[in-house]
Amino acid sequence: MAVKITTSQILKLAIPAIIAGIAEPLISITDLAIIGKMDGDTTNALAAIGLVGTFLSAIIWTLAQTKTSISSIVSNTLGENNLDKINQLIPQVVWLNIVLGILIYLVTAPIATFIFTLYKAQNDVLSIASSYYQVRALGFPMTLCAFAIFGIFRGLQNTSWAMIASLSGAIVNILLTLTLVYGIDGVIPSLGVMGAAYGSLMAQLVMLVIAIYFLYKNTVFSMRLTFWRPHEKLKKHVALTANFFLRTVAINVAIYLSYRYANQYGIAQAAAHAVLMNVWLFFSFLVDGFANAGNAIGGKLFGSKDTASLKYLANKTSLYGVVIASILAVICTVLYPFLGTRFTDDPDVLDILASTFWIVLLMQPINAVAFVYDGIFKGWGEASYLRNLLWLLTAFVFIPVLLTLDYLECNLYAVWWAFFAWMIGRAAVLFFKFKSKVRAMENKLIAK
Repeated sequence: MAVKITTSQILKLAIPAIIAGIAEPLISITDLAIIGKMDGDTTNALAAIGLVGTFLSAIIWTLAQTKTSISSIVSNTLGENNLDKINQLIPQVVWLNIVLGILIYLVTAPIATFIFTLYKAQNDVLSIASSYYQVRALGFPMTLCAFAIFGIFRGLQNTSWAMIASLSGAIVNILLTLTLVYGIDGVIPSLGVMGAAYGSLMAQLVMLVIAIYFLYKNTVFSMRLTFWRPHEKLKKHVALTANFFLRTVAINVAIYLSYRYANQYGIAQAAAHAVLMNVWLFFSFLVDGFANAGNAIGGKLFGSKDTASLKYLANKTSLYGVVIASILAVICTVLYPFLGTRFTDDPDVLDILASTFWIVLLMQPINAVAFVYDGIFKGWGEASYLRNLLWLLTAFVFIPVLLTLDYLECNLYAVWWAFFAWMIGRAAVLFFKFKSKVRAMENKLIAK
């Protein structure tokens, strides 16, 4: 079979997806960098905001699986040339996301203090984290609505509209956070940490407004519910979302344990881990742009049973993902002595960052392979397989490595070597599963 996609098609989806994907972690990293440079002792604030930023990214990453499932359905339907059959599905998915966002806020905001106590946050760190989260959590309905729309765009093989919305939100966040955290003498009072929370909230609103604009301007879909009977594919969407959700819960278990152990090692270790985790998530979302391309194109190719193009897609997205990840690692290696000072001036935190950051850099190419194949499997709708894989790797790789190295008193090294082993497992298993799956698909086509 001839390959029916090109490198330019992949990059046309991947590059905007990279920019769109880093918006949420960029908001958290911006808050960290700005707050870490406030006057006075900012170590507690840094630890608190880093914790909340990671927790928010983890929740949004989990709930954003609704974006992945609708993208899979739209791209599969596009491949089958049957888009007109899902006109009524789109508004149902969007409003389901809005309701889900409201429920998440109502459940988590009142018990924010309890949630961060589970992470072993204490005293000022616990107080700051709770207050900051209660404002940021107001954005859940807006973010989930925007993500549902982004998933529709991705399924339609377009990531540029999501990029424009996300980039606009990130710019608004930087400008507002700088203004509200530090204030303008005689005009706007300095709000400190809470200024960052309000700036981030407004950024989420901007992203949503732009996403809705593109939905109405550039697609045949809308948010208008014309009848309440569930669409025939809504059940499939909910089932995919549930499995993707459970898969991402496994990721969050690993992240939760990492914070729990880091906080037990002391405030300097906790602050360093907060920075490392947010940088790791930023890199992950950035490289995940190629996974998004694999998700969108892979779903379409799966719908049309084009195995030659699927293999081409996997090879190219993996290659580009590894190259970008390696370039990032090299750049950060060159800038290694200066990166920590962008977040804090605390010498203890800087020493810990200097001694552990190299592990995060070393795993970046491995992450790229894992994310690319994960994205392709999402596009195929292989939600249950991904769910089972993540739970098995968390239970039998991440946790044993963490507990063993913690017992050997490796401190923060225990956390990050556990993540490294976990990502190697994800990359290896998905790579070989992809080969097996495509081979089986080819054999089935030959048999016909």
